Amino acid sequence: MRRAATGPTVTYGVIGVCALVFVVGPASGLAASYGTGEDLVAAQSAYFRRWGVIPADLLSGAPPALLTPLSALFVHGNWLHLLGNMLFLFVFGAMAEERMGHLRFGVFYVVSGYLALAGYAMVHADSAQTLVGASGAISAVLGAFLYLFPRARVTSLFPFLFFLPLRFPAWIVLVFWFVLQWLAARGAGSGPGVAYLAHLIGFALGFLYAWARYRGIRVKAPAAATEGEGQP
Repeated sequence: MRRAATGPTVTYGVIGVCALVFVVGPASGLAASYGTGEDLVAAQSAYFRRWGVIPADLLSGAPPALLTPLSALFVHGNWLHLLGNMLFLFVFGAMAEERMGHLRFGVFYVVSGYLALAGYAMVHADSAQTLVGASGAISAVLGAFLYLFPRARVTSLFPFLFFLPLRFPAWIVLVFWFVLQWLAARGAGSGPGVAYLAHLIGFALGFLYAWARYRGIRVKAPAAATEGEGQP
């Protein structure tokens, strides 16, 4: 008996959870219980420190800190951070989940995200910068997608092409994205800002996992799912 298609339930579930966590938290600015002005800023800072990853604390080995790479995957700093991450997950997660299966994809997403943040923490062991966001896990999805569906065409918006929506093979879009992250990581140093190194680690983990698990297995992109929208 052929199993009925259920759709990318894990991908949509993660998007829903991330959106819900963001809306009810202080970063969205929608929850009146956190106050306004300085009170809201203080609440946001405390919230990120509680649920985000602080490299120096993580490497101390304290049990609560060891769980923060998991909680940080569902916390985002602002609306742009949330929407950008969820757009990438929506575009690339569905096909990767369909290929891997729901359970395998869910485990892959969480483990890769955890390792990406932990890897960043190991490199910046003395940093007190708080890290939040699903970028490491989503970068792993991008890496896996590159190996599994390199010729699938996605609609992308490139700044140097005046943000015109143009369709390119996934390998062009994702290699371009990886190069941008690598260049940004070289210039970012260990100061505050985006954890580009976590993106690179996640991407490499995703690609290597897909290569190890699916090499020699022919993968065909679903005909109805070879287009998407993304912004590198």
